[in-house]
Amino acid sequence: MDDALLGLFSDQSDPTMTTTTTDKQIRIIGVPMDLGADRRGVDMGPSAIRMADLQKRLARLGYEVIDRGDVPVPIPEVLSMTHPRAKYLPEVTQANQRLADRVEAILDEGAIPLVLGGDQSISVGTIAGVAAFYRRRGQNVGVIWFDAHADMNTPETTPSGNIHGMPYAASLGMGPRELTHLKGFAPKLDARACALIGVRSIDDLERENVRSSGLRVFTMRDIDERGIRAVMEEALAIATTGTAGLLVSLDMDFIDPTYAPGVGTPVVGGATYREAHLAMEMIADSRRVIAIEVVEVNPILDTRNQTGALAVELILSAFGQRIL
Repeated sequence: MDDALLGLFSDQSDPTMTTTTTDKQIRIIGVPMDLGADRRGVDMGPSAIRMADLQKRLARLGYEVIDRGDVPVPIPEVLSMTHPRAKYLPEVTQANQRLADRVEAILDEGAIPLVLGGDQSISVGTIAGVAAFYRRRGQNVGVIWFDAHADMNTPETTPSGNIHGMPYAASLGMGPRELTHLKGFAPKLDARACALIGVRSIDDLERENVRSSGLRVFTMRDIDERGIRAVMEEALAIATTGTAGLLVSLDMDFIDPTYAPGVGTPVVGGATYREAHLAMEMIADSRRVIAIEVVEVNPILDTRNQTGALAVELILSAFGQRIL
């Protein structure tokens, strides 16, 4: 990596940089899950993100940060796969149930859950926990989902059987009942309050699920033509109008592999370093964040934890770090 690119991933604690501060609390949960994907390695994602000084750097922003450790997840070597169209469905469901319970408990404490993956199948649990908490208050949740993929497959449309391609669909009520009805109700989300940003790889049969869902989709072409600012303004309006707040799901493959090589399923042509930061900075400016998850960091495919370090920088931007 050349010196200019290395500079992009340097520690942002330069004394010339200032941050915003709040009295809010953050609780970190790791989910070392790779049962939802074919490629091993994303189970180490939570550790890679933590190693980039996540907790200390969040504390510098004025948050009280407590790391609650990891949700227990079995490894595939000790399991038998009984659902070829939804691989490891019982085990993925159980891990997501545990995650959902922890996320809901954190919200009951008045804190913000920060969930570290793990493959994207953990979004089922993150969203279920947040939705259950606000459902008790008669409120809906808005979602902005940053991803190269739509994650809108079901067992009937998936070409792989990998559940990390199904969580957005499950949260909108499509797919196996074990996933759609986690926490006892479905759907978890109203598609009219949901956006998908950065998509550039959709499976053939998945397209109809996307089109029929009512989900607002911003492809990379939208970002190219309109710019990330205009896309984010519209997405934020969708996700925050009439909702309790905003849940952010960031798959690191939203970003181009030039900047984030260590991801589960890289796709060329993604967001740039600055586009990703501006998106997170606008999320912070909204002051409507109620939960954040970051998924699909794969240290096996990474270079010197470049992607883990970038994940931390983007988390900091989402929680209010500013240049000036």
